[in-house]
Order: sequence, then C-alpha cells, then structure tokens
Amino acid sequence: ETFERLIRLAENYTSTLFCSAYRTMAAEATVHVQEFFTDVGLFLFGTDVSTEEFVNRFFDTLFPVVYNHVINPGPTDISLEYAECLRAARRDIRPFGNIPKKAIGQMGRSLLPSRTFLQALNLGIEVINTTDHLRFSKACSRALLRMQYCPHCQGLTLSKPCMGYCLNTMRGCLADVAEVDFHWRGYIQSLEELSGALSGAQGIEHMLLNFHSLVRDALVQARINRPELLEQVNKICGPPVRKPKQSPGCSFDQNKDNQGLKMFSRDSEETFAHRRREFISQLRLYRAFYGGLADRLCGNELAAADGHPCWNGEDVIR
Repeated sequence: ETFERLIRLAENYTSTLFCSAYRTMAAEATVHVQEFFTDVGLFLFGTDVSTEEFVNRFFDTLFPVVYNHVINPGPTDISLEYAECLRAARRDIRPFGNIPKKAIGQMGRSLLPSRTFLQALNLGIEVINTTDHLRFSKACSRALLRMQYCPHCQGLTLSKPCMGYCLNTMRGCLADVAEVDFHWRGYIQSLEELSGALSGAQGIEHMLLNFHSLVRDALVQARINRPELLEQVNKICGPPVRKPKQSPGCSFDQNKDNQGLKMFSRDSEETFAHRRREFISQLRLYRAFYGGLADRLCGNELAAADGHPCWNGEDVIR
C-alpha cells in the first residue's frame, strides 16, 4: 500500500507539471504519464519488464505530443501516421538530450533494490506463515502432555514446570524451528543492508517524487533545440501532416487527486523512508526469534518463576 501511494503521488506531481506549465498538451501527456507509472508499479511488484524499456517507451510516446504543441505547434494536430514516425525516430533524433538516459540510470538504481526489498518481505511472510503451522510429532505431543498435565493427576493443578524441564522439552519440540534461526538472522541482516541501499538520493522515494523534474528538464531541452529538431524531423519524417485539432485542455483535477495523498507529503512521518526505518528497527528486535523461541515461551508463560515451587517431571520441588 505504501508503494502504491508513493507511485500515485509521483504521478500526481508529473501530471501537475503539464497542467501548470504545458496546459495545451496536458490531456494527451497525462495519458502517457499514467501508463509510465503503471509500468513502474508492475515492475516493483514483479512483472518481467525492464526499466530501460518502459522509460524509453514513455519518452517515445511523449515526443509526438511535445512536437505537436511545443516544437512545431499549428492550428491543427499532426496525423496519427506522422506521430508514429516521430515516436519511432525519437531515439535517433534525441529531442530530450541525455535526460532519458539519465532517467533510465536513476530508475534502475532505485527501482531494482526496491523490487528486491518487496520480494524479500514476501519471502519473510512465507517463512512466518510456514513455521506458524508446524505440527508437533507424537513424541513431542506426549512430552508436552506430561509436562503440562501430569501434575494435575497428583492434585497439583497450580504447579508449573521448572524452567530447566520446560526448556529441555520445548527445545526438543522446536528443534526443527530452531534450524531456521541461522537463516532468519541472515535474512534480517540482508534486509538491513538492502534498506541502506534505498536511502538518500538513490532511494525510490527521492527518485519518483523528483521524476517530474527530469520531465521538466526534458521539455526545456526540446524547446532549446527547436531549430535543430525541426530540421532533423523534416529529414526523417518530412513536413508535418495534420488533421483537425482535437487536443482538449487539461482535464486533470489536481485538488481531487490530492485527496488521500495529503498524509503522504515529503515532510510527513508517513513517508516510505520513515516506515521502512521503523519496520527495520522493529524487525531487529526479533533477530533471535526462532533460536530463542523455547526460552521465550518458557520464560513468559509456561515455566514457573524463579523461587516458586515447580514440577520437574517427577515431583514438585522448591
């Protein structure tokens, strides 16, 4: 959910750029913005698509819109066939300079660790769910029955097992679970290291929430290079073929889209970076969870407290 809200906010920022500074092409551009951030979400959640592919696709589809409204605006729109020629020629013409290449690099450096982080979280959930439904062996069930209820046969209903007796029994029952301990500790350490890779300027939050700045720079680059671009386009696609103008104005409702996103401002404690740090801090507390599970169960609930009478498997001792 946090990733989804972050993606929506980044999409909101980018769409707002077009509505505020390039209103005439905003309706067309925001369609491609939506497609781009849909691809971002699909990549994060495991779809087999490369960041280079969907970043290039975004700038490919954006170029005809920019040409039509910024580079060579006219009383009518360019035809679909001419727009397709521009889309196909974008990588050769390079109207946005090195901005697409820069975006590809930033996306790769931030999205891949984030995707791995999500996959690691899902793996952790699987481990927890698997160990949560372990079945005890018959020998373990008998040992637990003896530890918990044999004192009752002698009328000692309030006596709890001694700590040593409890630990021996529970460690035997949880031997298979304890084997997970080494891997669980390594898993948490890996998550900590991966979390560090998501911080700062390379982090997904910084990159996505500043993607609109890259788009703005790309549009400025195209405007600056307008004379050269007109010449290059004429050589490759010929003079523009136009059709009746259909481009609507901006239909993006910024105020409406901001509803539900206000709690996710850059300064809010609800940011992804804050939640991630908080999660890792809490997870560290359970680093020894599987290895210390028997101690935790006996110490918190099953065994008698120090100094109290307890059942040692044969009799009550003090």
